[in-house]
Amino acid sequence: MKATLDYILHLADNALILGQRNAEWCGHGPVLEQDIAISNISLDLIGQARSFYQYAAELKGSGTTEDDLAYLRDERQFRNILLVEQPKGDWAFTTLRQFLFSSYQQLLFQKLTTHDDERLAAISEKTLKEVNYHVRWSSEWVIRLGDGTEESRSRILSALASIWTFTGEMFMPESFETTSGIVVTDLETAWKEKIKTSFAEANIDAPENTFMRSGGKKGIHSEHLGFILAEMQYLQRSYPGCEW
Repeated sequence: MKATLDYILHLADNALILGQRNAEWCGHGPVLEQDIAISNISLDLIGQARSFYQYAAELKGSGTTEDDLAYLRDERQFRNILLVEQPKGDWAFTTLRQFLFSSYQQLLFQKLTTHDDERLAAISEKTLKEVNYHVRWSSEWVIRLGDGTEESRSRILSALASIWTFTGEMFMPESFETTSGIVVTDLETAWKEKIKTSFAEANIDAPENTFMRSGGKKGIHSEHLGFILAEMQYLQRSYPGCEW
């Protein structure tokens, strides 16, 4: 039961923190259409998080609510990967991160739709429809930037150089994943092939032999997560039990 709970929280935390990061673009997108697009993706991710937190709250019991899990846990209790908590950077960084993470989510949720846990399978099936759009939208931006102007290409290459070191953690199995029957290592080859295909259209190459950073799944985070939580959790912690 604990492994299942930790895994559900891991999925929820990934979605919540990236949703929070993307929300920082609201009103600041390069053009109105893309401002709306990234804001909607943020809402999709937060909606995903809510579905997983609701399930986790039921598993935890003792009157736990989804708000408790989102707003009253400390930094070391979060299980999101380091990739999603990194600062939003420029548009190239944001769209590239979305592509790398959503491509992983797409493969993962495809696999989870057949999981023995019917609730997890149902949430994954619903979520997959949104993720398919996220992959399409973000991959188009990666190709546009990589195969665009000299500046856009420079920006996407800079983003790739700084972000690639965080991608390996997606495929480093944690005990709560293996105990829950999730073998993330099986997804790595398909993920790399998918990334390689889009990168080829963008005329960029994936880095090789890169040191991969990890720790997020274990609750060991970068300094950035603390600032996200301080902002996100302020209202609930200042006024305990408040409701909209």
